[in-house]
Amino acid sequence: MTRQAFIELHDIKIDTKIGTYAPGSAAPNEHLLSLALCIDSTLVLIDVDSMQKVFDYDPLLLEIQRLAADKHYETQERLITRIVKACAAHAEIQSLEISLRKQPALNGFGALGVRLCMDRTELNRV
Repeated sequence: MTRQAFIELHDIKIDTKIGTYAPGSAAPNEHLLSLALCIDSTLVLIDVDSMQKVFDYDPLLLEIQRLAADKHYETQERLITRIVKACAAHAEIQSLEISLRKQPALNGFGALGVRLCMDRTELNRV
């Protein structure tokens, strides 16, 4: 089996405004982001405990927070696109899987989301 390494975020509540809702309809009360970034395993299997040896994801997380709060989005897809572009700027990321879901989705229950998977070739095209 080939080694793979991932940086993973699961169900991070992000501060964003997405969608337009008719008067009286219930808007989602939270938007949850999950992100799996495939990186070179040598950035995880390290011989020295040093930040210079790993992928520093903190700047990317700050950029994601900034993008989420940057404006009112009409669609989840637009915010995902902007986050993917931010990820594409990091050569360490070999591929990614991103999902953004809102809840509740209907009648106060469930979740509705969008998921996208991309390899480095596709990230380069972004």
